[in-house]
Amino acid sequence: MVVAVPTEEAIAQWIASLEKEGVKYVRFELPDLHGVSRLKVVPLAKAAGYAKKGLNFYGGTLALDTASSVVGGSGYHEERKYQDHLLFPDFESTVSVPWMDDTVKVVCDACWSPDEPLKGAPRYVLKSLLDLAQQMGFDVMMGHEFEFYLLDGKTHKPLFDGLHIFNHIRNQYVPELNQMLEYLQGSGIDVITHNCEYAPSQFEINFGPAIGIRGADKAFTFKNAVKEIAHHMGYLASFMSKPFPGLAGCCCHFHISLWNRDGTNAFLDTSSPDGLSQTAKYFTQGILDHAPAMMPLIGPTPNCYRRLKPHTFAPSNISWGIEDRTAMVRVKATKDEGTHLEMRAGSGLSNPYLSAAATLAAGLLGLKDKPDLQPMSDGPSEEDATLMPFPKTLDAALEALAADAQMKEMLGAEFCHLFSTVKAYELNRFHEHITDWEVSEYLEIY
Repeated sequence: MVVAVPTEEAIAQWIASLEKEGVKYVRFELPDLHGVSRLKVVPLAKAAGYAKKGLNFYGGTLALDTASSVVGGSGYHEERKYQDHLLFPDFESTVSVPWMDDTVKVVCDACWSPDEPLKGAPRYVLKSLLDLAQQMGFDVMMGHEFEFYLLDGKTHKPLFDGLHIFNHIRNQYVPELNQMLEYLQGSGIDVITHNCEYAPSQFEINFGPAIGIRGADKAFTFKNAVKEIAHHMGYLASFMSKPFPGLAGCCCHFHISLWNRDGTNAFLDTSSPDGLSQTAKYFTQGILDHAPAMMPLIGPTPNCYRRLKPHTFAPSNISWGIEDRTAMVRVKATKDEGTHLEMRAGSGLSNPYLSAAATLAAGLLGLKDKPDLQPMSDGPSEEDATLMPFPKTLDAALEALAADAQMKEMLGAEFCHLFSTVKAYELNRFHEHITDWEVSEYLEIY
């Protein structure tokens, strides 16, 4: 798969449409390894030239860790003499940035040259898997569901206390949330529902699914928009998995279904007692079989593993169940076209391209290998001691990915090397850090 370089005709049509809308600036955005938007702002008069020849960007941007440290040995820094790569816009991803004057954004693909894409780019990895699904006869419908904390911009503390899920006062406790919803909808996010979540100052804004890469693009836009809008309003929005001890974590529930070429849901079989097709069952077992290797992609920081505990509405073991909110895979067996899977183990801070890629890769392996679907638990999955628990740490999760040859092949060698090298670098910094708890607990007594 090579990067699609826009044609001169497509560029002219794109620029003409932006001029008609009164656009003055275009943000060329690159989804980085962590799901964060890295961008350059381009005046409209210069956008056509960059769309044609590519916008120069530091080539190692995808190989920066969460502190933007340069990670040696990743393949993207010294190995390339620290050269630039090029960004080419995907015009169909263009949306307004309504909290900025006369500005739009466009999601871009990265390449060293049009014939040499950066295969470690998360968007490239997902697009490659979507192409594979199409070769197998399926379109992929996906939707991401995120929780986040809205915090005081200076203290980084919750704005209110108590447990108030769905409470009418807390839902719109912050007046600026209404403005955020307006901005999100103006940026192409088809908001379905908004509500406060279980923990104080925790919220959830849900939006509709989409077919293919547009589903992940929408999630990428949503997360980065929420953080930027909150910053402009004087708040901090955080999707961090477990920012506060004793309070609920932030999840990413990833919803997915496969669709046949004739427009029917491949997960639905109305003749089956549970309404699930064999395709759905193979796909589900693929997720379960490769769950340990999925974990670094859906839980990419050490903090993520603090969230996955029983009795917290988060899964804690490798499991599935029809409408089982404690399972890793909650099957929404509605016996109609809405039938789909909800993968509940992802962290709110996970990169939406990678949470989708991990789930799709594992599910497609299930379709290839055709394993029997293991029985679901009679009661809540979290109470079933026979089920395998998740890896307890990011270190163990990375080891599981390294040991899963099938998943590495699906995700690509270049990506797996890049991702694992960057995460190992982050973990080394993490393990070298001395926590306040350690000093308080041990300094005086010992």
